[in-house]
Amino acid sequence: MTAPTAIDKSDQTRNLILATVAFAISFWAWNLVAPLGVFYASDGQMGLDSTQKSVLVAVPILVGSLGRIVVGVLTPRYGGRVMFTALLLMSAPFVILIAVAGNLKSYPFMLVVGFFLGIAGTSFAAGIPFVSGWFEPSRRGFATGVFGAGMGGTALSAFFTPRFKDWFGYFPTHLLVAVALVAVAVLCWLFMRDAPSWTPNTEPAVPKWSTR
Repeated sequence: MTAPTAIDKSDQTRNLILATVAFAISFWAWNLVAPLGVFYASDGQMGLDSTQKSVLVAVPILVGSLGRIVVGVLTPRYGGRVMFTALLLMSAPFVILIAVAGNLKSYPFMLVVGFFLGIAGTSFAAGIPFVSGWFEPSRRGFATGVFGAGMGGTALSAFFTPRFKDWFGYFPTHLLVAVALVAVAVLCWLFMRDAPSWTPNTEPAVPKWSTR
């Protein structure tokens, strides 16, 4: 994407803020399992050994990392607004299902849901081209740096998720994060816009190799 020669500064700021907030809340959701790892491993819950606990934490992280390849391909085709909205809405049900799996004390169920919770970790691949499109080359480094601060959502999750569980309860904590995901998705759909220079990429996702 290339930035247009003249863009309203307020539009730049609005879209950068929305993208950063969406990135932060999605990374909070992506990192919901790890801060509660000790809780899940306890004898009163699933009684997991160290290997089982590590796998439980690793599944959404791995899926989120690999899933960025797919999102990176889809974002030029559908735009950041659509991708952010879709990723946030798709992540919300799995936040609730993680809580359900925890209440059921079902390790296999948690692994399956954790796999799909990895969707939340793919938002980085949607945000970088979206933010870059809004800013001229001289300011793209600054803009992507601000957007990258949304990665702090993992730190917010690590700090607040265990405390929210103690203050509000296990299921309400997950419900709160799911509601936040939906709320930010609505804000993205209503107020986020792709850069004026953006046009959908119609090239095949997988290039055809010439046989000649």
